[in-house]
Amino acid sequence: MIDLHCHILPGIDDGAADLADSVAMARQADEDGIELVCATPHIRHDHDVRIRELPERVGELNEELRRQGLAVRVASGGEVAQTIVSQLDFDELAALTLGDGGRWLLLEPAPGPLGEALLLTVDELEASGYGCVVAHPERHPGGEFIETLTALAERGALIQLTADALLHGEAAEGMLDLASRGLCHLLGSDAHSSQFGRPVKLSAGFERLASVSRLAPHIDWIASEAPAAIVRGEELSVPY
Repeated sequence: MIDLHCHILPGIDDGAADLADSVAMARQADEDGIELVCATPHIRHDHDVRIRELPERVGELNEELRRQGLAVRVASGGEVAQTIVSQLDFDELAALTLGDGGRWLLLEPAPGPLGEALLLTVDELEASGYGCVVAHPERHPGGEFIETLTALAERGALIQLTADALLHGEAAEGMLDLASRGLCHLLGSDAHSSQFGRPVKLSAGFERLASVSRLAPHIDWIASEAPAAIVRGEELSVPY
């Protein structure tokens, strides 16, 4: 399994507090069978993340994981806020692609219901050569929610639900409804710490997705094939 959404880099945003927290998060991933974690710090106005420093920070964390004998590895990326996309140049966007694959960006929708502005951002990124993985849409109910997600999928964007939210909380049943409509293409942990909140775990989320008849034949694609293609920067065709 590959986790495409995790705030595992230490001391950089609202994720891992320090190196020990990052290592503990990696240990959670390792125990869950996750082989690769994309470090996706927030790229938005309320966090001073210096994009040019990310490769070095990822390298330092991987070196510590090797030193501690953990098999899981960390790849580069970023959680790019819809509200900041227009302020990033081509090189900055390229540096934030998941796995440094050069193609797919993890896009955080603006606060509030999903709408036309998100569709326009996806269109603009696609025109520049970038595909979008839309993060945690379950946090943006209201408005023309299903219609907007359907329009995103028709544009080739991939919808990523949060694994832990499939298992707990008020959004779980609604997320299963999205899955039954084919509006779930990926799961991410969106973990921020080993000490609180969502863990760096995906397997239980995939077990829950397997209860959805439309997705049951495609769990391997969602868990492994699609994420691997994303970090390689390849095109994707959703099989359902």
